[in-house]
Amino acid sequence: MAGTGAFADIFEEGIYKYYSEGEWKKSSSGKSVAIVNPTTRKTHYKVQACTQEEVNKVMDTAKIAQKAWAKTPLWKRAELLHKAAAILKEHKAPIAECLVKEIAKPAKDAVTEVVRSGDLISYCAEEGVRLLGQGTLLTSDSFPGNERSKYCLVSKIPLGVILAIPPFNYPVNLAVSKIAPALIAGNSLVLKPPTQGAVAALHMVHCFHLAGFPKGLISCITGKGSEIGDFLTMHPGVNCISFTGGDTGVAISKKAGMVPLQMELGGKDACIVLEDADLDLVASNIIKGGFSYSGQRCTAVKVVLVMESVADTLVEKVNAKVAKLKVGPPEDDCDITPVVSESSANFIEGLVTDAKQKGATFCQEYKREGNLIWPLLLDNVRPDMRIAWEEPFGPVLPVVRINSVEEGIHHCNASNFGLQGCIFTRDINKAMLISDAMETGTVQINSAPARGPDHFPFQGLRDSGIGSQGVTNSINMMTKIKSTVINLPTPSYTMG
Repeated sequence: MAGTGAFADIFEEGIYKYYSEGEWKKSSSGKSVAIVNPTTRKTHYKVQACTQEEVNKVMDTAKIAQKAWAKTPLWKRAELLHKAAAILKEHKAPIAECLVKEIAKPAKDAVTEVVRSGDLISYCAEEGVRLLGQGTLLTSDSFPGNERSKYCLVSKIPLGVILAIPPFNYPVNLAVSKIAPALIAGNSLVLKPPTQGAVAALHMVHCFHLAGFPKGLISCITGKGSEIGDFLTMHPGVNCISFTGGDTGVAISKKAGMVPLQMELGGKDACIVLEDADLDLVASNIIKGGFSYSGQRCTAVKVVLVMESVADTLVEKVNAKVAKLKVGPPEDDCDITPVVSESSANFIEGLVTDAKQKGATFCQEYKREGNLIWPLLLDNVRPDMRIAWEEPFGPVLPVVRINSVEEGIHHCNASNFGLQGCIFTRDINKAMLISDAMETGTVQINSAPARGPDHFPFQGLRDSGIGSQGVTNSINMMTKIKSTVINLPTPSYTMG
């Protein structure tokens, strides 16, 4: 069970502690933040409401710990990461339990997230050893007008203190996707988990504690965003921010100044379906891409752009599969579970109401009980409807009928977002041309959008983010280049 056994130290008197200086602590505020179970809509967990003074202390210790950690050999850093990965996977059950209760993630998917996170940590350890264990040697005579009198040694060095802010939908996986690259690169890390998902993240952090990482190197601060959010992101001790979430990221980017940013801020991923597509394959991927975890994924299919000539057939096939989706609590491994909060459910309902008022075709009856919204396919959606452009983050999917490929590309590129998109066609040449025309960070051909595998580059254009993720790109992003130039008294040539 969560907060017991190996995790007993992180829980006391009904409230989970925060992590600082290698210890689990209670906040001096004496206050807590309630975490509401999306299914029951009742408080299920409580976490510490940390103060700005505690943030200052965490930043000070992180800076000191980083200096020592940067002197730790790469193989030793990797060894500790492998140990943390093994401990995380060993304790997948209680962490998965937290994901079920905090964010209503289906039980099977919750276990998968934890195991996947362990694999990501191990992969990152190996990749870091390879990537950071080699540098570059430049010689001056490769540039016109120079003799070989200078040798430039180029290496990667850590940035310092990394602030990691993951989202509610993958609070473990998208936390370790920031933590592991930061640590292997020689940085220290301060984690601010989302409120929904904080307890799962605290359990994950304890796995790093059990692995034996140095005190102060990893910290986990919980609390209200209104009280410590801006204080964290604008803190002078932060040397890099890695954020995954929504509109908050835009505000952070405007206030961050000269701090390097890695941001993924959502998407309106379009699925373009051509006349020659395998419609059974398309229907299966629309279900997987649009409705898994109730559509609460940045890479979910958010709008289907289908050629008019095959639209009726595709909608019929998708509706048949929607009817088979299991709706209910996450404990029962249902396909559709409650969305994360009442405010999220209300936002989704607002999009549905707008679509109804403007004449969209409802393929199913709209049904909602609390935070649980039944899967809904909306056909004949027009560009004047909010659902055509806004990200619902729920189990509601619009279908826009198009009369040309150009129309589909235009709709995709007119969005404020540009995270991912997908194309379904049997013509690979046509698929490549469309892919080149789509202004998104990734285009999937004949498959739904997806973030993984975790070593693939993951990035967005426009409001979808800044920079690129994926194991290798994250390690590179959390380092900077250091050059050391050796100046020789006279030119020297090998075997000269």
